[in-house]
Amino acid sequence: MVTARLVVLVSGSGTNLQALLDACADPGYGAEVVAVGADRDGIEGLTRAAKHDVPTFVHQISDYPSRPDWDRALTASVARYEPDLVVSAGFLKLVGAEFLAAFGDRYLNTHNALLPAFPGIHGPRDALAYGVKVAGATLFFVDAGVDTGPIVAQVAVPVLDDDTEESLTERIKDAERRQLVGYVGRLVREGWTITGRKVRIP
Repeated sequence: MVTARLVVLVSGSGTNLQALLDACADPGYGAEVVAVGADRDGIEGLTRAAKHDVPTFVHQISDYPSRPDWDRALTASVARYEPDLVVSAGFLKLVGAEFLAAFGDRYLNTHNALLPAFPGIHGPRDALAYGVKVAGATLFFVDAGVDTGPIVAQVAVPVLDDDTEESLTERIKDAERRQLVGYVGRLVREGWTITGRKVRIP
């Protein structure tokens, strides 16, 4: 089996990254994390990568004269590792046109709501405020919009009567992590096609 190359982008604790690293330890999973990139230094996600001897790189927006310059540098660093799939695992920066031109059909992101409902950074809070009975997580390929790309998979998480934002968020995170690991494995082992908004895994 050919082992697919993953570059994972993180902004924080890296729990999704850890789940992918653990999955990749099984040769049957079909993937290897070849690099981890971040938008800030000193985060747990980079520490997790180092513990697994995975190369890392950091590009802070404040270090560049403009957002396109940052995007160009990020694109170059990711391209250096020749990834088959780029995974946003809690990466909190929107990439730009150059990055999407290079990786748009293989740049995955996970969102803690059932898109197209509740895009943006407060999915569980917005879902609770709206009074929905079912929340969840969405795995999708990133496009130029905010949480608008073609959907790979979704998982539902029931909203309980006594849920707080914190309790709902934690249950969504668990489901989200399992979905991410499961579908990254399927994508690298089985391949995929994107036609319009439809993602198909053979």
